[in-house]
Amino acid sequence: MKIRLLAFASAGDALGATESEIEMPDGSRISDLRAHLDRDHPAMIPLWPRLAVAQNGRIVKLDTPLEEGAEVALLPPVSGGTGEPLAELTDAPIDIQKVTAAVAGPSRGAVVLFLGTVRDHHAGRSVAKLTYSAYRPMAQEGLRQIATDLEAAHQDLRVAIVHRLGDVPVGEPSVAIAIGSPHRAAAYDASRTALERLKAEIPIWKREHYADGEAAWREEEPLGVSLA
Repeated sequence: MKIRLLAFASAGDALGATESEIEMPDGSRISDLRAHLDRDHPAMIPLWPRLAVAQNGRIVKLDTPLEEGAEVALLPPVSGGTGEPLAELTDAPIDIQKVTAAVAGPSRGAVVLFLGTVRDHHAGRSVAKLTYSAYRPMAQEGLRQIATDLEAAHQDLRVAIVHRLGDVPVGEPSVAIAIGSPHRAAAYDASRTALERLKAEIPIWKREHYADGEAAWREEEPLGVSLA
């Protein structure tokens, strides 16, 4: 299939063109286009955490199928502000490079990355995997609020929080929190605060699957006021 690619501002600089026609295999998605561009234009790689992507005038996600003859636009933040923090849920393995790139910058001498990975045991039982589910709209907004609050409390501090949903095998990250700050103390503090708030405030649930075939929900932190 053929698509028309438009790239504005810094995205156009990275591609060396503001408009081009690209041939993609049938069945491709926005994520495949991203991989294609990253391969041919490595300068695009650090830009993705800041970009929105539109297909035929509508903002889309990475798993959106490309349409034959579509107009796809790469949209950096506009000149009015610094952009939203990276705070999202994902059904795929967490892109650690994307998370850290979202907070890095020449003025930030400290970048702290926390990864919460799936342990192979809990309470004396062997764990095979975890399954995470969420009340997505509330969880997404809650993650964004945590990041916004922390950024507002410290000058030039940037926050990225990504939580994986669905099945997560032992050893793989279920949550990534990256903090970029001019100084390490603020970065460490913000990382801990972000994790503790996430565990207490965000409607994400964890189901443990054990090696013996049994499974159980881990419901430990009440959200808000109890109805009892």
